[in-house]
Amino acid sequence: MKTELPKKIIISRTDSIGDVLLTIPICLWIKKHFPQTKIVFLCKNYTVSVLKQVLVIDQILTIDGLFDKSNSDQLEFFNKINADWILHVFPNKKIAKLAKKARIRNRVGTSHRLYHLLSCNQRVSFTRKKSSLHESQLNFHLLKPLGLNNIPSFEELNDLKNVIKNPDVKLPDELLDFIKSNEFVILHPKSQGSALEWPLDNYLKLSHELLRQNIAVVYTGTEKEGIEFRAKLPSNNLIFDSTGKLSLDQLMTLIYKSKAIVACSTGPLHIGGLYGVKAIGLFSPRKPIHPGRWKPLGVHSKSLVYDEDCEACRKGYKCKCIEKIPIDKVLKKLLD
Repeated sequence: MKTELPKKIIISRTDSIGDVLLTIPICLWIKKHFPQTKIVFLCKNYTVSVLKQVLVIDQILTIDGLFDKSNSDQLEFFNKINADWILHVFPNKKIAKLAKKARIRNRVGTSHRLYHLLSCNQRVSFTRKKSSLHESQLNFHLLKPLGLNNIPSFEELNDLKNVIKNPDVKLPDELLDFIKSNEFVILHPKSQGSALEWPLDNYLKLSHELLRQNIAVVYTGTEKEGIEFRAKLPSNNLIFDSTGKLSLDQLMTLIYKSKAIVACSTGPLHIGGLYGVKAIGLFSPRKPIHPGRWKPLGVHSKSLVYDEDCEACRKGYKCKCIEKIPIDKVLKKLLD
């Protein structure tokens, strides 16, 4: 499909960290084919820190509080961007309606959202739930109206290190002293309810195995999550509890400096992949939450399930076989 060269494209992805990070490959692809095009990433304030690390993004704008403003102020927000394209990677009815009101010339969304029939003039038909493609690949369907019809292989998208800035935010002094003295692995047991989780007892047993290898462990998470498990952590000078002590920028720096991170399908796992850290993801094989869809990018990332042919997962039942992933298999991935 022939089209005018895009001048400024809004990438609208206003959900969580992992989802946002898996949208970076389409930004790289746009820049590769249209080097002069400006990319504006529309997101929530929570994800700004990670997007600031991406060299090909020209501008980051947040929607926090936007829809509390008057209709005229909302419209002015979009008019000031002066974009000629918007890609609704994460569908949002309010944003879609506003982009139409702002008369953005090319408005791209999936054909499966009823409100896109009224708000988008470029609609692409594809399904995420039943697809065998990775989330980062699925987003490429939305580039077809730009004339970019090929979907790259996962391997082509996998290494982002050359387009990512290295974080260098100062860590708390106590933590800084700890990681200066020790090779360390990050264990991130919780997901704020966003994913199926490996049991906390398994993380505790894994930390004991790492201590036997003289590898230090830093536990990460929010303060609320830390309250759930910090009293159970092993008492050892090679264990550091950082829960509730780090900003997102500091967490990113910590992950960048680590040997590896172990987590379920959650934002910190994807941050590890972003920086080329060994990111060990623990997953259910059930579609659409399986690693084929959600494993982290990164050349050193690894994924584990208990049984790829789990019958309950294959039938779509809410199976918890992730809880049976053996500790020794996770340890082996860490030590390989």
